Amino acid sequence: MKDLLLGCHLSTSNGYAAMAADAVSIGATTFAFFTRNPRGGNARELDAQDLEGFFATLDGHGIGPLVAHAPYTYNLCSSKPETVEFARRAMREDLERMERMPGHLYNFHPGAHVKQGVDEGIRLICEGLNEVLVPGQRTTVLLETMAGKGTEVGRSFEELARIIEGVEHDELLGVCLDTCHVADAGYDIVRDLDGVLDEFDRVIGLARLRALHLNDSKNPLGSHKDRHERIGEGTLGLETFRAVVTNARLAGLPMVLETPQDGLEGWAREIALLRTLATREDAS
Repeated sequence: MKDLLLGCHLSTSNGYAAMAADAVSIGATTFAFFTRNPRGGNARELDAQDLEGFFATLDGHGIGPLVAHAPYTYNLCSSKPETVEFARRAMREDLERMERMPGHLYNFHPGAHVKQGVDEGIRLICEGLNEVLVPGQRTTVLLETMAGKGTEVGRSFEELARIIEGVEHDELLGVCLDTCHVADAGYDIVRDLDGVLDEFDRVIGLARLRALHLNDSKNPLGSHKDRHERIGEGTLGLETFRAVVTNARLAGLPMVLETPQDGLEGWAREIALLRTLATREDAS
């Protein structure tokens, strides 16, 4: 079994070097961060000296690949042209910035079609990705699996597959599987994780699966609500996460926690818990 790539969502508020130091302090071997304020707005200018310290810590502690996260405000399939245009411009800027830290991943929520219909939503998402993806870029863009709240696109593997099929440079695309989202969307990872992975492989292809968000859920299977819970304290339960961290088909993928916490200590406890689950399985 490969060493687990475990981490959480960290803040860039004190700079990238400080963020990497936070990762070391909690035992993380990967982590996620927002490319700019999660509510949108302009991105802060990258500082060369800060990035130098950031890379030194990543290299020195074997951390990565990382999973950058686009702000939730991006909606490539909004019914408002100005919202679509903002999402395209901001994503293009984000991907240009990511080229200064090549080899990492960039995750985003596909969007909500706002009563335009799934077909139109998928068409707009594909159109936007075809505009912002650049052949030869060194950042893989990840579509996140969604819970199906409201008019979200990406609530099924089939919808994600249709987006991938509609993008010209699909070699630049992958998927991030969120455990809370897929369960809330109706995929029973509690009783049949391997069956869900089989379906993912059939519809999308497991080679596209590049990262996971590890979140328990406050809601029952198929609720389409998307409310995260701490590991082992929700409807998914500890045994589901033991199955995830010990599944050979998921080995080596970055696994990022987005559970509700009060601070770094909570993340450290959950990272340690997940490592314990994997170690106990290895010893049995």
